[in-house]
Amino acid sequence: MEVKNKLSKLRELMKENNLDGYYINGTDPHSSEYVCPRWKTRAFISDFTGSAGTALITNNKAYLWVDSRYFIQADEQTKDNEFIIMKMDIDNTPTVKEFINSNFKEGSRIGFSKDTLMINEKKDFEKDCKNVEIVVTNDLLNNIWENRASIPETKVVEMDVSLTGFSRGQKLNMIRIYLGEKKADYAFFASLDDIAWTLNLRGNDIEHTPVFLSYLLVTKEKAYLFTSEKRFEKEILENVKKDVEVYPYESVVSKLEEILESEKTLLINEKNTNSLFEEVILSKKLNVIDELEVTTRLKACKNDTELEGMRRAHLLDGVAMVNFLASLDFEKGEYSEIQLTQILKDFRLKNKECIDLSFNTISGFKENGALCHYSVSEESSKEVKPNGLLVLDSGGCYESGTTDITRTLLFGEATEEEIRDYTLVLKGHIALALQSFPKGTKGHQLDILARQFLWNYGLTYFHGTGHGVGHRLSVHEGPQRISTVVNDYPLQKGMILSDEPGLYKEGRHGIRIENLVAVQNDVETEFGQFLNFEILTLCPYERKLIDVSLLTEKEFDYINSYHSWVYNELKDLVDEQALSYLKRATLPLEK
Repeated sequence: MEVKNKLSKLRELMKENNLDGYYINGTDPHSSEYVCPRWKTRAFISDFTGSAGTALITNNKAYLWVDSRYFIQADEQTKDNEFIIMKMDIDNTPTVKEFINSNFKEGSRIGFSKDTLMINEKKDFEKDCKNVEIVVTNDLLNNIWENRASIPETKVVEMDVSLTGFSRGQKLNMIRIYLGEKKADYAFFASLDDIAWTLNLRGNDIEHTPVFLSYLLVTKEKAYLFTSEKRFEKEILENVKKDVEVYPYESVVSKLEEILESEKTLLINEKNTNSLFEEVILSKKLNVIDELEVTTRLKACKNDTELEGMRRAHLLDGVAMVNFLASLDFEKGEYSEIQLTQILKDFRLKNKECIDLSFNTISGFKENGALCHYSVSEESSKEVKPNGLLVLDSGGCYESGTTDITRTLLFGEATEEEIRDYTLVLKGHIALALQSFPKGTKGHQLDILARQFLWNYGLTYFHGTGHGVGHRLSVHEGPQRISTVVNDYPLQKGMILSDEPGLYKEGRHGIRIENLVAVQNDVETEFGQFLNFEILTLCPYERKLIDVSLLTEKEFDYINSYHSWVYNELKDLVDEQALSYLKRATLPLEK
């Protein structure tokens, strides 16, 4: 069905429900960043496939808000339909709420799907858009979505404590200790990666993200998991039931009404708890403490076992990357963007410890590389041949951990502009990697380190510099991040982040360089404890794109030291034919 017909049918339903607008946030009932096919509502209604964006449908127009990562992609994917692209953070572009306040008459009714409208989002709209009525409805798209995917029930696997560091019982006890500290009676979890981490379980309901659709309630004495029993092997289910009671996913609201006692205290995060649960909270007159989940804070700081697993995952990933790079003919080329994603995937999956990719590989050549979250398809795939730059952003999900790496590759010869741009990005990448900082430092205080050299040339990039990464979980994890956006959560020992500055010149080329790093203790002085980064990623930089005349002595030494480390770690593990490539790629730079 074409977008035109979908919008027409949706507007008929809006009319039946006396709605003047319909809001689509593109998430699932758990406020997940990546969603399973059933909840790819934004893509269904607009044809835009990016991982973030908000749609608002009126009686005669359709709008899509996207951030700078997706400006070019959104323009391209919606050029043949009526969606108007609202480019966020650009001068004079109103936010969704500002737009509603300016364009809807007083008393207008805006519809929101109750299973994907989070409690905090509902409250924010009610507070900021007082002239309109916020109407919580059933999912109207369900009535027009032919052959809509069902709720998945993929198999769940159990992670041994030798990989997780703590047992399920120990983690549940951590939550109960926290309940006591907060003088609370219950903790309710809707975040899928928090539930997977807590229970030492992994699923496959969302592509490349090893989680399973579920809810979790923890009390002082019991724990209740809401998910399909069909997904468990008998032995795993028996193990799980030693610590938690298991009930159907769809029964969560009715079961909570039975379990929760009136006027007790409940810990929830309203940012990922949908409005279906608001009626239970109100009817039981619960005292709600709305805060970041304790499990989010716990899983962000990897324990020693998890860190060791992440090191192994990166070692194996480094082998796959070098074997892949050694197989390519950079002088002749004759590949396609999508072909390269498949070749790299095959190299990763050759290792039995690699379970899956950690996200869909970004493979953008020349002007496609300027789309920082470019999603290659059979239709868009560009021929890769000399001369040009390829941005290759990829990762693997291994039994022991998750990886995320970006390398910018040169096919043929580079221009002076490309060499300069790459070197400036690399200098920012190095500056962040080498920085020591006092305990309590927040990500936004470090972000300028990665941008400074670009800024000095009147250049910049519009995405964050670093995001958290999970342990055999989501490739994007909070609460930590490094970006220009203020984040009040400090960087702490054990956190894993990306270090990924970039530069994107529309219609010409893109550049991004990414390693994962772990926060570790550095020196302790009279001014307190200092922290720095342990580098996890093992893969050479693109030597032909480095202008040594722009490097300081410290940067020059770092690159040679890093390449020496990469060579020594991988030389006995890569394929025989890859060893000569590894030697060439890690030779010391010469001035």
